[in-house]
Amino acid sequence: MNKLVSMNTSIVKPAASASCLMVQGTSSDAGKTTLVAGLCRIFARQGLQVAPFKPQNMALNSAVTIEGGEIGRAQALQAAACYQPPRNDFNPLLLKPQSDTQAQVVVQGQVLSSVAASEFFGPNSLKAKAQVFDAILSSYHGLKQEFDLVLVEGAGSPAEINLRAGDMANMGFAEAVDCPVILVADIDKGGVFAQIVGTLMLLSPSEQARVKGFVINRFRGDISLLEPGLKMLEERTGKPVIGVIPYLDNLQLDAEDGFANLPMPSSSETSIHVVVLVTPRISNHTDIDALRQHPRVKLTLVHASSELAPLPAADLIIIPGSKQVRDDLAYLYQQGWDVAIKRHLRYGGKVIGICGGYQMLGLEIDDSQGIEGEAGVSEGLGLLPMITELQAHKQLLNVTGTLQLNGQAAKLKGYEIHCGVSHLLRANSQIVSLDGDHTNAARQDGVLSDDNQILGTYVHGLFDHPEAANLLLQWAGLNHSQQAIDMEALREDNLNRLADTLAQHLDFSLLQLSLDTGNQSHYG
Repeated sequence: MNKLVSMNTSIVKPAASASCLMVQGTSSDAGKTTLVAGLCRIFARQGLQVAPFKPQNMALNSAVTIEGGEIGRAQALQAAACYQPPRNDFNPLLLKPQSDTQAQVVVQGQVLSSVAASEFFGPNSLKAKAQVFDAILSSYHGLKQEFDLVLVEGAGSPAEINLRAGDMANMGFAEAVDCPVILVADIDKGGVFAQIVGTLMLLSPSEQARVKGFVINRFRGDISLLEPGLKMLEERTGKPVIGVIPYLDNLQLDAEDGFANLPMPSSSETSIHVVVLVTPRISNHTDIDALRQHPRVKLTLVHASSELAPLPAADLIIIPGSKQVRDDLAYLYQQGWDVAIKRHLRYGGKVIGICGGYQMLGLEIDDSQGIEGEAGVSEGLGLLPMITELQAHKQLLNVTGTLQLNGQAAKLKGYEIHCGVSHLLRANSQIVSLDGDHTNAARQDGVLSDDNQILGTYVHGLFDHPEAANLLLQWAGLNHSQQAIDMEALREDNLNRLADTLAQHLDFSLLQLSLDTGNQSHYG
């Protein structure tokens, strides 16, 4: 059995023919995103110019690129691990679900269309896929020319046999560009050896040969108890175990989709209660990650209301962003949250709406063009004097500026992703002053109600930077609130912690061999 621990992590610059390594998983959430992020940081620390790449992603957590495009948030995280800004080419195909059967298609950062799942994954999907595969390959080959190493993340599992035709996310991509693959499996879920062997069995012979080894993720306990299984796995498959990664408690990195499993602080100092309304098409909910870790914030995620208790008592209610704002607004009414919000305000509580949540606070949302589905107009909550018109052009901006509340000011940094344009019907305090740049003029954003209880803005990431977060929480009623989390610094700390762990538990001689034999995979 190959050695599982190697302290020598020096990586020589790969040859031009071996500038790609792909991480695929035995399932969703096996650890692909995390492993790629950690490898990005390790290789970048060695002085290589490293680019992350995910051919196809499906997620509602997205990030704005330096070109003004949109990619999956996981690839923005991996870009940070490489000390690179997020770029369109890092995730050339992003699918953003609009319903259980419909998704928005974002190609090289820009919205292309909306398609039904059957159009993209069904038996007649090859034509639709062919239209975007050229863009995927163009992005990849451009990065390969510019960077020393491209680290590729697969999607889901390569063994989904119903999705094999025209696959662009896993082995279909790896075969097209002749890229070596390592397979990661999550032992914490159980059945890790069956996951690995079963996945290999469902691959074609050339795809099996392309797999250079395995990484077992999230292991707890004594490694000696696992070694008989590792030996049997290597004997049965003829492939090495490159490493066994221990379970990392409280690893705090941006979630690709869904809520990150972040630790909730246990503190007797908790003095403010924040309720977040979780609607079916919630998007960019990483906005609240900083609040989930604040030592003086109790945060409650409310997914649905019971008849007796529509919403728990709170100091602050947050309505987050939404991919389908009219559908989520209808859900809000269905749950009776409109009544609960107004009762909350009568008792002096505060409300923040972010992006889609901001739009819901107005008088109406007009989607006469059918941008998000069936054309129509929805009545808003009527809490801010504005109407919103959904338009085909999506606003995609990274922004900096100043937040102004209660006579105080704080610097902020964030991003905008929205199709709506909101129009104020009368003068109101606009609480965000956004800086101009070479393409956009300085402007005002956001609204504060006359009674100082309701705040809305299009800017995501308000709580990620301590100065703005402290001011917002002070406005919401938290005294002595100078304890906000610096999410950028926290992300850096966790990327370095992840990279240090991988450096200790991966065999880098085997990893280097995978790079060196990239173009020999067909006859492995």
